Amino acid sequence: MPNRPFNDRLDWNLLRTFRVIGQELSISRAAARLHLTQPAVSQALKRLEEQLGRPLIARRGPRFVLTEVGERLFELSGEVYGQVAQISGLLEQPSAEVVGKVRLLMISRLCCQRFDDFLARFHQQYPRVEMEIEVMRSTDIVAALQEKTATAGLSLSRHRHARLEQRLLQRQRYAFFCGKHHRLFGQLEGNLKQENFVSFSSDQIGGMLSPLTIFRDQQGFTGRIVASSPSFEEVRRLVIAGFGIGCLPEHGVQEDVAAGLLWKLPPLDGIADVDVHLLWNRDQRMSRAEQAFIEGLCESLA
Repeated sequence: MPNRPFNDRLDWNLLRTFRVIGQELSISRAAARLHLTQPAVSQALKRLEEQLGRPLIARRGPRFVLTEVGERLFELSGEVYGQVAQISGLLEQPSAEVVGKVRLLMISRLCCQRFDDFLARFHQQYPRVEMEIEVMRSTDIVAALQEKTATAGLSLSRHRHARLEQRLLQRQRYAFFCGKHHRLFGQLEGNLKQENFVSFSSDQIGGMLSPLTIFRDQQGFTGRIVASSPSFEEVRRLVIAGFGIGCLPEHGVQEDVAAGLLWKLPPLDGIADVDVHLLWNRDQRMSRAEQAFIEGLCESLA
């Protein structure tokens, strides 16, 4: 009996798992994102390598990198997954009523009354449209939209990205804060230039939050970054715990300040503005529900 074609033998679930492994470059983080155990993810990687007959990762001590074949497969799997993710749009039944699903990716702690009002109007106008909202890092949102695996994203975005359209949603003002356990809590004045910092992972030159980095460099801040995270919630937690001072969006911590968990530090007018944009892929084939969502949100922003 002749061998089955390769595409009939390939397990597409393994390809999806490998895609997440390649994005995270960590078995443990990939397992957490996929809601699987680490052994299950490791076994999936091993099975895919056995099907392909090629190694996909190369160990570098406690870390690993993708092999040349792994890098190429990672790129191709993004294209494949993006095409498969659009099949749901083809299944939408012709009807006078707009039905379907909108998958929206957004950063955490996004407080925008204009967007909330739009969601209320959109649901009233299209009650049969299903909304799926997932909170992700800005870099992951951009990558997912480029791969056409989501309808749109609400993300920090310092530069225009290939194939992505963008509209300004709001401007976030960042300021310095310390937690209730910090020695500067309750102080109206103070020299912050030697204080240690809690930082976002993207708070670096070239990152989504590089305006914060540039401000500290220009003002001569010399304190160490003693803790960091890509997650707003975890940066907030570390600042409240007193690890160091941190740059946080003012609107996102108003309740914490009112509750006595955080204290705003000088300069009281803040340090930098960071823009949040609506992003979507101009080359993506959209369902009627997705088109209605993007067009409606763009109108509300205009």
